[in-house]
Amino acid sequence: MKILIIEDEKELSDNIVTFLSSENYLCEQAFTCADAKMKVNLYEYDCVILDLMLPDGNGLDLLRNIRNNHNQVGVIIVSAKDSINDKIIGLEVGADDYLSKPFSLPELKTRIYAIIRRKQFNTNNLMYSNGVTIDLLKKTVKVGPNIITLTRTEYELLLFLISNKNKVISKLSMAEHLTGEMADMLDNHNFVYTHIKNLKAKLAMNGCSECIKNIYGTGYKWVEE
Repeated sequence: MKILIIEDEKELSDNIVTFLSSENYLCEQAFTCADAKMKVNLYEYDCVILDLMLPDGNGLDLLRNIRNNHNQVGVIIVSAKDSINDKIIGLEVGADDYLSKPFSLPELKTRIYAIIRRKQFNTNNLMYSNGVTIDLLKKTVKVGPNIITLTRTEYELLLFLISNKNKVISKLSMAEHLTGEMADMLDNHNFVYTHIKNLKAKLAMNGCSECIKNIYGTGYKWVEE
C-alpha cells in the first residue's frame, strides 16, 4: 500500500517513513503544499498523512483541492492544533481521521489500516477471489487450503490486481504502485513482467492458472469467475 506523508518536520516525516516501511508500506514524502499538490495530482495513493501547518500554505486548502478533484484517497490530518473546531473543520472539509501531535506511530499505523480497509475492502480483514484468500492483517495468501509464499512485491501486485478485478491495469500503473514516483525515472517497466510471471507461476502450481490475463500491448487483468 502506498502512503504520501505531507509533513514539513523532516525528522518526524523520516520517523514515520522508517516505521511504516518496516510494516511493508511504500512511503513518499512531501514537505510543502506545492510539492504535495503536484504528487496527489500525478500519482495514486492509498492514504495521505496531512499536516495542517505547512511553510507555503494551509493543509486544509490542499485537502479541499484533493476533494474538489473527486479524489477519494483516505486522508489523516496530523496537527499540533488540538482544538475541537480544528477537528470539526478538517472532517467537514473531507478528512477521514484526525490525530493530534504528539502521537504514537503504532496508533498511526492502526488508523491507516482502518481507513484503507474501510475504503477498499468493505471493512473486511479477508479478501476472496477465484479460490484465493488474502488475510490483510497477517499478510498471508492461500489458494484453497494451501498457503503460498510470495515476495513482498508479488503480494502487493496480487492485492492490486484483485482490488481492481476485471479491470485492465497498465504496466505503468503497476510500476507506480510498486515504486512510486521512481517509476518516471525508469527506462522501462520490464521488472513488472518478471514479477507477474513469478506470481502467475506460484498461483498456477496451486490450481489458479487462468486468473491473471495478459492484455497484449496494454497491461494485465485479474479475471474473476
